[in-house]
Amino acid sequence: MRYAFPTPTPYSLLPTPYSLPMIHYTFIRRQLTTARQQSIIFILCVALSIVTIVGLNSFGSSVNQALNSDARELMAGDATVDSSYALSQPVQDVIAQLAADGEAQATTIITLYTVAQVLTQDDSLLTELKIVEPAYPFYGEVKLASGRALRDVLQPGTIIVEQLILDRLGLHVGDALHVGQAVLTISDVELSEPDRPVNFFSFGPRILVAAADTERLDLIKPGSRVNYRTLLKVPDERNLEAVADKLDAAADPALERVSTFRTRQSGIQRFFNNLLYFLSLVAIFTLLLAGIGIQSAITAFLRERDNTVAIVKTVGADSRFVTRHFLYVIAILGAIGTLIGLAGGFGLERVFPLLLGRFLPPDVQITIQPLVVAESLLLGIVVVAIFTFLPLDRLKELRPSFILRKEETPTPRGLRFILSLLLLIIFFFGMAYWQIGTLRRSLYFVGSVLGLLLLTALVTEGVLWLLRRRRVKQLEIRQALRGLFRPRNATRAIIITLAAALAVLFTIYLVEQNLDAAFVSSYPDDAPNVFFLDIQPDQVDAFKALVEGETQTEIELFPVVRGLITSINNTPVDREQERARRGENLARQFNLTYRDHLLDSEALVAGRDLFDPNVAGAQVSVLDELAPLGNFKIGDVIAFRIQGVPLTATVTSVRTQTDENIGPFFNFVFRPQDLQNAPQSIFSALHMDAAAIPSLQNQVVAQFPNISVINATEAVASFAATARQLSQVVRFLMLFSLVAGVLIIVSSVYATRFARIQEAVYFKVLGAEGRFVLRVFALENLLLGLVSATIALGLAQISSWIVSTRVFEIRYAPLFGASAIMVIGTVALVMLVGLLASLPILRQRPIRFLREQTQE
Repeated sequence: MRYAFPTPTPYSLLPTPYSLPMIHYTFIRRQLTTARQQSIIFILCVALSIVTIVGLNSFGSSVNQALNSDARELMAGDATVDSSYALSQPVQDVIAQLAADGEAQATTIITLYTVAQVLTQDDSLLTELKIVEPAYPFYGEVKLASGRALRDVLQPGTIIVEQLILDRLGLHVGDALHVGQAVLTISDVELSEPDRPVNFFSFGPRILVAAADTERLDLIKPGSRVNYRTLLKVPDERNLEAVADKLDAAADPALERVSTFRTRQSGIQRFFNNLLYFLSLVAIFTLLLAGIGIQSAITAFLRERDNTVAIVKTVGADSRFVTRHFLYVIAILGAIGTLIGLAGGFGLERVFPLLLGRFLPPDVQITIQPLVVAESLLLGIVVVAIFTFLPLDRLKELRPSFILRKEETPTPRGLRFILSLLLLIIFFFGMAYWQIGTLRRSLYFVGSVLGLLLLTALVTEGVLWLLRRRRVKQLEIRQALRGLFRPRNATRAIIITLAAALAVLFTIYLVEQNLDAAFVSSYPDDAPNVFFLDIQPDQVDAFKALVEGETQTEIELFPVVRGLITSINNTPVDREQERARRGENLARQFNLTYRDHLLDSEALVAGRDLFDPNVAGAQVSVLDELAPLGNFKIGDVIAFRIQGVPLTATVTSVRTQTDENIGPFFNFVFRPQDLQNAPQSIFSALHMDAAAIPSLQNQVVAQFPNISVINATEAVASFAATARQLSQVVRFLMLFSLVAGVLIIVSSVYATRFARIQEAVYFKVLGAEGRFVLRVFALENLLLGLVSATIALGLAQISSWIVSTRVFEIRYAPLFGASAIMVIGTVALVMLVGLLASLPILRQRPIRFLREQTQE
C-alpha cells in the first residue's frame, strides 16, 4: 500500500518548463471552478466591504443634490434675518430702504408655542404657532390638502392646521378653534412647508395663522419665547451679497443673524450631514471587518491550492508565473464581488427611504450617481489589492518539497509584512478622511477603531492562551478545544471580527436602554411632568390660586430673563470662536433668573453665601458646570446685555447640583433687586397625576391663553420614539459588520475541510458514532461563539458605562438579563452557521475518504 498525493490540476494542463505561456487560460479557469465555496465567500466579502459605503454615498448624494438644488425653497427666500426679539430699528430701516429702492421684498414670520382649545368640549393641545404674512413663501409652496394656494385660503379669521390636530382634538375642516384670545376657523389642512420639510421632534403640531390676526391672538408679551424671522427676496441675484452686507452691517451680531441661501445650512441639511457622518463611521468599520474577511477567505482559498502550486513549481514554473495567474484569478473574483457590492449598494440606497421615511424632505429623487459608481469601482480595486497582498506574497515561499513534507508555509513577517500593515493603516485613514472630511476627527476615529481591534486582539490572545493550557478530561470538550487550534483554522480572525462588531452593537443597545430607563421608562416618580411657560408678572397671583387650588400643591415660580454675555473681566467674548466650540458656549443667549435662596437640589462649592452684602452693585451666582467655559471665579466681573440694556455683575458664589433631577436649573442667578424690573416671563413646574394634566391644561388655557402648558411625559415619549428610529438605522448597518464575522466562520470551516474530514473519519474508524462527531463540532462552535460574545460583552459594558456616566451623565445599569440574551443569541448564531457549513463534512463516509487517500 502506498500513499497517493492529491493532484488538483491534471499534469496535462500544467505548463512545462520548456513552454510557459504568458497567460495559461485553462489553469485560471480550473482555479475558478474548483473550491467554489471559498470563491463565493471571497466574492461576498468583497461585496460586503463596499456595499454600505456605496449605499450611503449614493443616498447622501441624492439627498444633498435635492437639498442644494432647492436651497431657496428650504429657506423660502434669498436671505433671512433671525432673532429672538423684534428686529432692531437699524435693521428695520435697512429693510425699508431696500424695499423702497426695489432691491428686495420682505416678509416676517413669527413662531411661538401656545395651547389651542376646542370650544365645545374640554379638550386642548399644545401647538406650534406660525404667523405669516400674505407674501410667504417667496419660494417653494405650502401644500394644502385642498390643493389650493396658501394666500387664497389663509385669510383673517382662519387658520390652517396639521392633520394631527384634527385627529387629537376630533375636529374637521370648518370647525372653530380657540387660539390665544381669538376664535379662528379651520380652513384647510397643511401637508408640508418649504422651510419645514421634515417632521423633526417638536412639542406640538403646526398651526398657520394670518399676520392680520396677531393682535387678536394677544399672545406676544414682554419676555415671551418668540422667534422672529424676516425673509427677503432679491430680484437680481447679483445684488444678493450686497444686500446681505447691508443687513449684516446694521444687525446686532449678538441678537440678529443674517444669512443667505448660499451660506445658511438648513435644519434638515444639518440633520442629514450629522446622520450621514455617523453612519459613514459605521460603514468604514464594516469595510475594515469585511477586509479581514477578504484576507481570511483568500488565504483559505490559496492554501487549498498549495499542492497545485508545489506541482506547478516542480515542473518548472517560477513564482512570478504562479503569482501572476493567481492575481488574475483574484482580479476576476474581485471584479465580480465589486459589481455585486455596487448593485447591493444601490439596492441599499432604496432601503434608506424606508428606514428614514419621516425624516426625508419631500420630492427627493433617489438616483444612481455616476461619480459614486466610479468611486465604488476604484474602491473595490483598492480593497482587493490591499487585503490580498500578503496571502499572494506567501506563494513565493511555497517550495516544491511541500508535496513530500506537507510543512506549513509561514506568512511573511518581514519588511513586506510591515509595509503591508502600514499601507492598510494609510488606506483606513484615507477612507475615514474621505468620508468624514476633517483631519482631527479622522485621526480620532482611526485611533479609536484600531484601539478597539488591538484591545480585542490582546484579550483574544489571552483567552486562547488560557484555553490552550486547559486540561479537560471529557473527550468531547477536549477535542473541541483542540479544534480551535487546528492548522489553518481562522480562530483569531473569527473572534476578533465577531467580538469587535458585537461590541459596537451591544454598546449601542446598552446605551439606548439606559437612556430609555433614565428618561422614559423610569421617569422619576417625583420629577416635574408638567411645565407652565410664559406666565406674565401680572398673572402670578391668579395663576397660583388656580393651580394650587386644583392640585393642592404649593408651586414655585421661576422668573426668566433672557440675556447675553458681552465680556468677562472687561475682555469681550469672541462670538465666532465660541460658536465654533462643540457643546456649550458663551455666545448663546442664556436664561437668567433671580432669587435670594438656594434650591433644595443645589449647594455652594465656592463662596460663603449665595450673595455677598459687602459687594457693591449687581451680583450673580454661577453654576459650576458652566464655570470652566469662562474660568469664572469669585470676584470676576461679567457684563450682560438684556434686550439692549447693559448690566454688569460680580460673581459672588459658584453653585452645583446635588442630585440628578429634571427640574428647573439656571446657569446664572441674580439678586431680585438686580433683575426684577427687566422684561421677563415666568415659568413653573410640578409633578401631578398624568391623567389629571389635560383637565388642568384646559382650565389654565381658558383663563390664561398666553400660557403654554407642556406635558413632559408626552414630549419625552415623542423624543424617545425619534431616537429609537435613528438607532434602528444604525443597528441595521451594524448587521453588515456581523455578517463579515459569519463569512469568516464559514471560510474557516472550508479552509480546514480536509483536517475536519480526517478527524471525523478517524473518530468513526475508532468506533465513535456520528452523534459524537456532531457534538465535538457543536462544542467547538459553542466555544467560538461564547468567547466572541463574552469578549464583546465585556468591552460593551465598559464602553457603555463610560458613555452613560461621562457623556450623558446618567446612572448606568448593566442589564444582566438583556446581556445574557445577547450572548445566548450570538452563541446560537455561531453554532448554527458552523454546523450548517460542516454538514457535508459530517456526512462523509470513512471508506470513501480512505479510498481517496490510499491506493493498492
